Amino acid sequence: MSTENPTASRECQNTADADSVGLVTPRKQEFTEPLQLACGRVLQGYTLVYETYGTLNTDRSNAILICHALSGHHHAAGRHSPDDKRAGWWDHYIGPGKPIDTSKFFVVSLNNLGGCHGSTGPVSINPTTGKPWGPDFPPMRVRDWVHSQARLADLLGIEQWAAVIGGSLGGMQAMRWALEYPERLRHCVVIASAMKLSAQNIAFNETARQAITSDPDFCGGRYLEREKLPRRGLAVARMIGHITYLSDDGLANKFGRELRTGSFQPGSDEEVEFQIQSYLRYQGDSFSSSFDPNTYILMTRALDYFDLAREYKDDPVAAFANASCRFLLVAFTSDWRFAPDRSREIVNALMHANVSVSYAEIESAMGHDAFLLPNERYEGIFRAYMQRVAAEIIEEGRYAY
Repeated sequence: MSTENPTASRECQNTADADSVGLVTPRKQEFTEPLQLACGRVLQGYTLVYETYGTLNTDRSNAILICHALSGHHHAAGRHSPDDKRAGWWDHYIGPGKPIDTSKFFVVSLNNLGGCHGSTGPVSINPTTGKPWGPDFPPMRVRDWVHSQARLADLLGIEQWAAVIGGSLGGMQAMRWALEYPERLRHCVVIASAMKLSAQNIAFNETARQAITSDPDFCGGRYLEREKLPRRGLAVARMIGHITYLSDDGLANKFGRELRTGSFQPGSDEEVEFQIQSYLRYQGDSFSSSFDPNTYILMTRALDYFDLAREYKDDPVAAFANASCRFLLVAFTSDWRFAPDRSREIVNALMHANVSVSYAEIESAMGHDAFLLPNERYEGIFRAYMQRVAAEIIEEGRYAY
């Protein structure tokens, strides 16, 4: 990974996909200035891994920050090699001519502190002990991520983001940006998110954590020291989470009660397995081989603890009175984990705080995962809003390309 020339374009024109950012290379940045955390502890030094797409304009006014969700990371678009089978997690929406148009914007996507894809987290070496941090890694709050992101922006010479964008947990980060650094973003795009988790959401997260910690190979979170990995527990946690990201109609349309093996015919002694069972096991097994259990625990707790209005006497209007940017809120009809009602609560608070806000409720059967997936109306609204963001840069005498 490289640290030189951090504002240069990461696009590769030699790609078969005309609307792709092409081949991208993650970058690593070391920070030596201590970071005071919300939990009261101090992180003396840390690393952030990030990717950039597009080109930063002369006055650095066309920068977009992408904040990732629970299991996300820095690789939001493009591919890491010609043989890479999977594009970045938001590749459908980031690229030339796409809603987040890299021919106009310079896009920054990073792996948050506490992550397990290169940024400092539980799998990193604790300099005090010489062993993996494991369960000793400091608990994270959304505001800690925002403060570390602001330091990265400083390094890149970005005084103000054209927009900070995020879905789900990423949307919480975008809102926190609007409160912590109101002068440093012009637009805030919050997709399928909430000002705080419901009791049901907290319950699902706790059930997933219990699946991990009850695995015999969890070893109190020190599994790396003992060369073990609680794969079964993490797989079950992912299965639990994955169910909540989908909708009843989406599961019915995709799988119904179709069988993968076995039969209900009289005399059949082969074990019956539904397609949905096989699908969930695949998702769990795949996830458990690429994600860190301690990181999953850390991220879900950050979700649970987030409450945008807590320090404002539980008054979201008072919280958003500090915001000076414009907002776009997007919700999806079948999303029962971050239901449209939660987005409407944000919209109502913004309106009462006299903050400019646009709201779209998208018809979709894909549940919470809809914010990651193709949807013509969603794409159209997202594109139109981002075109407005780009037009403002030009109108103010700045140039997006």
